[in-house]
Amino acid sequence: MFSSIANSLANCFKIPELKSRIIFTLIVLAVCRLAALIPAPGLDASALSAFFAKGGADSNSLLGMYSLFTGGGFEKCAVGSLGIMPYISATIIIQLLTAVIPMLSKLAREEGGRTKLIQYGRYLTVLICLGQGFVMALGWENPKFIAEGVGRLVTYNDNWIWWYRIQTTLILTTGTVLLMWLGEQITDRGIGNGISLIIAIGILARLPQAFQGLGDMFFAQGHQFNFFHGAALIILLFAVIAGVIAVTQAQRKIPVQYAQRAVGRKVYSGGSSFMPLRVNYSGVMPVIFASAILMLPSMLFRSIGSQFKLKLFSEIASSLDRGSGLYLTLFGLMILFFSYFWVATQFNEIQIADDMKKSGGYIPGVRPGQATSDFLHRVMSRITLAGAIFLTVIAVIPIVLGNWLHIPQTVSQYFGGTSMLIMVGVMLDTMRQMETHLLMRHYDGFLKKGRLKGRF
Repeated sequence: MFSSIANSLANCFKIPELKSRIIFTLIVLAVCRLAALIPAPGLDASALSAFFAKGGADSNSLLGMYSLFTGGGFEKCAVGSLGIMPYISATIIIQLLTAVIPMLSKLAREEGGRTKLIQYGRYLTVLICLGQGFVMALGWENPKFIAEGVGRLVTYNDNWIWWYRIQTTLILTTGTVLLMWLGEQITDRGIGNGISLIIAIGILARLPQAFQGLGDMFFAQGHQFNFFHGAALIILLFAVIAGVIAVTQAQRKIPVQYAQRAVGRKVYSGGSSFMPLRVNYSGVMPVIFASAILMLPSMLFRSIGSQFKLKLFSEIASSLDRGSGLYLTLFGLMILFFSYFWVATQFNEIQIADDMKKSGGYIPGVRPGQATSDFLHRVMSRITLAGAIFLTVIAVIPIVLGNWLHIPQTVSQYFGGTSMLIMVGVMLDTMRQMETHLLMRHYDGFLKKGRLKGRF
């Protein structure tokens, strides 16, 4: 198996077009990493970096998740501290609005409508960046609202504070717009989905810290390495990766039969096909929504309790701490809710049934029209439950490892959660595109040269 993979990778560099795409992608990703390392002017991030290095923000907290998606740019006060998340947020907002606003829904079905929606998403990205950039500038200006014990980050004096705010807001906005443009360039001229690759490379940038945390866990303070614990972690890692791959690729194939039909003077014969319904239709979005929303009440109650010396609010905040029974219960319920919410807004079974009816297609044993729509709704509801339960298990694994087994968060985040789901999804998508290029070259080389090229 490993020799086959090695041959496939070697063949990728034998194909000129695919080789240039891979090299272009690597160069652009290196530029994206620089945006997460170059500090913004007027800021000294040493105190904030020390806070994160001591484990002050775990990977599933709001701060930890934001730093994870920005590849550590937030804790370094870097030019790319906003990361690519504003663009993703804008895209999600446009998608949700398309499902509920008839004008946008009609535009999405028109020729060239998707291009206009993408353009609207870019404009919305700039607006979101201006708002988030200004809030982030205020947060760095008052680090006590970020975390307790973080010293002053702004190097400007109070006379130049508004210059700092405007400058930082514009720099952070420019950094995100640059990342957005680079991601689109990867999608067009490179290999894989550029936006997803930018997030994945930021997550992979934390691998050295994970290896360091793993070594400290087993070898620090004179402790001897426990072979069984190490073997159990490796087995768990491979089991989680295998489970994520299996459920990510899992599909429910609905058979579709097409009747013979005449268009003008042409007669098209009928045939059979299938409609693939993904088990994990919503991807990683329910975990992101649930994690972000669940952390806000805890931060709010803790802030109110400490500010006004109210013990009740502090106790409520403690009960919502990551790893508590209440937290895990609400976390699982929110993942279930957002899984169905995403399917309800993005999967339009009525339109699918109408399109099938217009094209002469039908599901064997199901009447066209409303009966087909009800059948698709029922099937999608059942497989969504399986996908939501899977997402809940994957999201809880890092919490269990971190809180109950005392494994550092820098290590446990690679055993599940959003980071594992994103990395596996991105890798699968990139490998599919590379395989497509290999198959195309294999076909062309066979016809033109009379021998196989790019064999794998």
